[in-house]
Amino acid sequence: MVLNRRQLYMLPTRHGLLFTLVLMVIFLASVNYNNGLAYALTFLLLSIALVSMLHTHRNVSGLAVEVLSCLPVFAGDSAQFRVSVQNPLDFIRVGICVFCAGHRQIFHLHPSSSVQLEIPVSAPHRGYLSCPPLRLSSAYPLGLQYTWSAPIKTAVRAIVYPAPKGDLPLPHNNSPDRFMPSGLSTDGDDFAGLREYVTGDPPRHVHWKAVATHQALLTKQFAGEGDRAYWLRWEDTTGSTESRLSQLCHWVVMAERASFRYGMSLPGMQLPLDRGSRHYHRCLKVLALWGLEDGAPDQ
Repeated sequence: MVLNRRQLYMLPTRHGLLFTLVLMVIFLASVNYNNGLAYALTFLLLSIALVSMLHTHRNVSGLAVEVLSCLPVFAGDSAQFRVSVQNPLDFIRVGICVFCAGHRQIFHLHPSSSVQLEIPVSAPHRGYLSCPPLRLSSAYPLGLQYTWSAPIKTAVRAIVYPAPKGDLPLPHNNSPDRFMPSGLSTDGDDFAGLREYVTGDPPRHVHWKAVATHQALLTKQFAGEGDRAYWLRWEDTTGSTESRLSQLCHWVVMAERASFRYGMSLPGMQLPLDRGSRHYHRCLKVLALWGLEDGAPDQ
């Protein structure tokens, strides 16, 4: 959305109201005493206030706002929606405020530049989470007037996985290929390579040298006792639907963290044995949307 005069509103601030009151007192005094200098001061201050209104409106007008994608999160965490604000014109924007879901952030924009902000939004439930409406505002340059935009709505949504909770260990069920010959895990003594970092990996296995050189997060793998494969089944969990989903989510995180191959079985659905980031997020997405109408309603 590009903000223009149709999306912008303006009202005086508390300082602006106090300024108006002082201006009226000076004007009444100048009328009462017929003082030319008091008249000049009154109209000088009034002209400054009127000019500042134009600068306040100009400081926000013309900005282009776009809400970008948001990475998946677990229930109970905060989704970080990325917001891009672009200044296509050749003058600086000072003291721009963005408000969204109780979060307030102030930034400046240089001519013909853009900035990306992260807006934290609480994600208490699994499913899809829509970005709340946001608005931009400014009281630049004198703080006498306050201009703000109409709520900026977007269709961008974040997916919220179930909270990984549960006390049950990985189930030792009847997987025919429970032990495989590759022998890769995050345990053992012999280094066997690197893989993509997965949320929940122990910090001691993170390849910090790669992080220091601005590379992607990687996790070290070691030769262990064998490459185990597990079937994560609905029948092996107990409790309510949400408790079962949280337990399955916990198992998925544990299995991926240990580089095990795992499959998942839910009523009417089965995901085959596999591992890796793509399989990991596929399993978690199935759990996030399980049993919700139309995939998942917005929270």
